[in-house]
Amino acid sequence: MTSLAMPSILLMALINAYPLGFAFAQSLHNGGLLRFGRFIGLQNYINVLTDPAFWQAASFTLLFTVCGVFGSWLVGFGLAILLKPQFPGRNLFKVLLLLPWIVPIVVTSMSWNWLVATPRSLLPQLAETLGMGQVLFLADPTMAIVTVCLFKIWISYPFMMMMGAAALESIDNSVYEAATLDGAIARQQIRYIVLPMTARSTYISWILMTMFSVNDFATIYLMTGGGPVNATTSLIVLAYRSVFQDFLPGYGVAISFLMTIVLVALSLLLFRQVRKANI
Repeated sequence: MTSLAMPSILLMALINAYPLGFAFAQSLHNGGLLRFGRFIGLQNYINVLTDPAFWQAASFTLLFTVCGVFGSWLVGFGLAILLKPQFPGRNLFKVLLLLPWIVPIVVTSMSWNWLVATPRSLLPQLAETLGMGQVLFLADPTMAIVTVCLFKIWISYPFMMMMGAAALESIDNSVYEAATLDGAIARQQIRYIVLPMTARSTYISWILMTMFSVNDFATIYLMTGGGPVNATTSLIVLAYRSVFQDFLPGYGVAISFLMTIVLVALSLLLFRQVRKANI
């Protein structure tokens, strides 16, 4: 099997080798978009690691990723458990719950902006009617962070639901029947049967959602553009601004390579958990 896959692996390596090599070389220079500039070694990486804006973006990226991974997993896996028993209309419910994942992100972000973007939007008016005052969902830094994280959970939980549903289908019903005969209640079955037997799928979904969240440019840019006052600026948005707005490609590419290193390390850690789950 390895020999059959080797031509495809070599082709993918060749296709990606040049842009990766060019990008790394660019991160070692201080040029612009059209010229390489002077070689400065690791100075771009030093500048990135000593820049407060980088650490602010890294903090938000960590929060955004944790909410995106575990928030969407809790919602998605919970719905997968609720939808496992057969009942009338189950398939219709599954299709409706998949809509946030199916609908293009541009349409979904426009819908959420219609709900929260201005003081005259639906949710701010509702909050004011309930006596909560004027709630600025996207103008206040804290509320903007909360809104963006909730939006990420909203568009990501269908993926976790599908992964969870597929993992639950692999558990034989006889296991539940035996646990019921032994007196295990639903909460105990989830803790001692469902979670251990779906651990492999769970870790894989966490790895994938971590990559999706860290590299999620569209969600943040369409909702807030990284504002207000850079409160929702993630590392990918900061890298984009550095390259295409500040015309500092070396600095922006350095941010991207640092992100890649962290993602690879985290993925290896989670893959170790996947291997343990297979034992």
